[in-house]
Amino acid sequence: MSKKALITGGAGYFGSLLLLRLLDRGYSCRILDLNNADDCPPEVEFIQGDIRDYETVLNACEGMDVVYHNVAQVPLAKNKDLFDSVNITGTDILLKAAQATGIKKVIYTSSSAVFGIPRELPVTEETIPTPGESYGWAKFEGEKLCSNYARNGLDVTIIRPRTIMGHGRLGIFQILFEWIRTGTNIPVLGDGSNIYQFVHADDLADACILASERPGSNIYNCGAENFGTMRHVLEALCIHAGTGSKVKKIPMDLGVWAMKITGALNLSPLTTYHWLMYGRSLYFDISKTRNELGWKPKFSNEQMFIASYDWYLENKNKVFSGQGLSHHRSPVKQGLLKLVQWVL
Repeated sequence: MSKKALITGGAGYFGSLLLLRLLDRGYSCRILDLNNADDCPPEVEFIQGDIRDYETVLNACEGMDVVYHNVAQVPLAKNKDLFDSVNITGTDILLKAAQATGIKKVIYTSSSAVFGIPRELPVTEETIPTPGESYGWAKFEGEKLCSNYARNGLDVTIIRPRTIMGHGRLGIFQILFEWIRTGTNIPVLGDGSNIYQFVHADDLADACILASERPGSNIYNCGAENFGTMRHVLEALCIHAGTGSKVKKIPMDLGVWAMKITGALNLSPLTTYHWLMYGRSLYFDISKTRNELGWKPKFSNEQMFIASYDWYLENKNKVFSGQGLSHHRSPVKQGLLKLVQWVL
């Protein structure tokens, strides 16, 4: 008999890819999402509803064995109230409903934003979270809720991914891909020597599934095994594209100031997290995840950027016709970022 899985946020970018991986492994799946799921496979039950509505969430949890909790307001939302109500209150409601319906396992997809600017690298599961902005704080509060429910008997595991890449990943990365497609130069803060780790959505999905099949509450960090500097991965993508784009450095202080001001005034899609971290190093030690789950990420930083860019080229026309999609599956408006093209 197949396991029954609920994917909250199953119409979003990562949730939709996780759904396909679960179906491939023989799971019977149900989605709970606020957005429509027009591309949902016919064998998947879809419940359209708000993670903040307890009765809806309770109904979605009924009869399920495992819940993969991916619903979240991401940094592009720029709305602290939504971060609090969706990422904190919504998580509390989900955990309460999971406990009430006898869910055997909950996987909570957290974020590396809980670490802000870490004092030491690499970050391990023992590193104390120090969020630097409201999105990171909301995700950390969600983690603390998970720990509280775990102490009260709910089997819940926290997965902390580095920045997610992969086919179909848009949001802020759509601007990068479009600039490279048109031969625009790409900025890095400072000299781009900051070491920055990403994770491919398929690798992350495998980690989530492996964690769901291991009894006992735990925490696992997920990131690429092979990664390097921000400059290296962007230069590799520019070379692959062959459009004439080059990586150009911008003074760190000037770049941070410009990102902070334009983002705060809603003149660009950039958020606090972007100016806080784009020019700084952040990477995980993934040895615990490898050793305990038998997980081995397949994609390097370079491979996932190239795959994501190639997908964008092949699907560009479809991208701009999508309606009602999540932030990570949708193109974003560049705002004053367009002016950077004239400077680089």
